[in-house]
Order: sequence, then C-alpha cells, then structure tokens
Amino acid sequence: MRAYLYDNSDADKRELHDSGSAVSEEELLAVGVEYRQLRGSVEERLAAVEALCQERGYKNRDEINISPQMDGYEAKLEIFFTEHIHEDEEIRFVMEGAGFFDVRDRADRWVRIFVEEGDLLILPAGIYHRFTLDTTNHLRAMRLFKDEPKWTPINRPVADANRFHIEHLRSIGAAV
Repeated sequence: MRAYLYDNSDADKRELHDSGSAVSEEELLAVGVEYRQLRGSVEERLAAVEALCQERGYKNRDEINISPQMDGYEAKLEIFFTEHIHEDEEIRFVMEGAGFFDVRDRADRWVRIFVEEGDLLILPAGIYHRFTLDTTNHLRAMRLFKDEPKWTPINRPVADANRFHIEHLRSIGAAV
C-alpha cells in the first residue's frame, strides 16, 4: 500500500497521479481508513481474512473480478470512479492485480491509496471515496459484508446530507 495526495490532473485516472505528498497509515487511520497487509501463503492469507471476519462480525462475502473481459467493463469503472459513500463499511481484500482507492481527507482533498495483492482496506461508512484499476487493468478482490452483500452507492452531492456521512465527518473532526 502506498498513499499520497492526488495530483488532480486530467490524465488517465488509472495513472499514479502522485502529487509527491505522502500520506501515512496514521493519517489514513485519522480519517477512519484501516489498512492491513496479509502476508504468507494463500491459505495463511485466507485464515487472516477468517480471523478478521470473526473479529469484526463479517458474515458474508463475495468476489469481484474487474478486467476488460467483464460485461460492461467501461461502464462499471465509471460507476466505481464516481464519488460516493456507503452506509456500511467497505472492506476489500485484494487477491490479484492492483488498483486505487481515493478517499477524502479532513480538508476534502483526495488521498490516493494504491493497493495490490495481499492488501486489505477497510473504509468507514460515510466516507467519500472512489475506485479505479491501475494500468494493468485487472483486480480480483474479496468483498466482506456484515449483513447481506450489497453495494449501494450514494453519490455526491446527495450524500452531503446523509446521516452516515455527517457522522463520519464528526468522528474525524471535520467541518460539518
């Protein structure tokens, strides 16, 4: 995992967009984003995922395989890259490939988080974020859920008034 402020250029969203300003794991945690790197064999990584599920009460999971071979690939990438929130945590364990999660910091700047195989990211409910692949155009990830699997985005600006977003802002000490 590597995190930094997004450079806001209009270049291909799958490029690095590295502004040169690094963001630490502690800074990510300050906005509610948790990162874990799961090391070892496939079996050891899956055992670590199971332990996380027990620890945090995740009951369901599925897998997503994002690549140009998937139906509606370009449309899906546009949906994933549209700024949005969820009313639940978003948990992703990267099993193959690489991509970028962009999240908003306290100052409403984009922080780009590069994830690759073995990385696990937990985004809190209510945080603005978006996702895209890197230039390899492939990522397979396990998605974890506390309840039934769902992926309901609430896009900006509608989400500005959402109680989960407001609670998130308050929890990180940002202006509401």
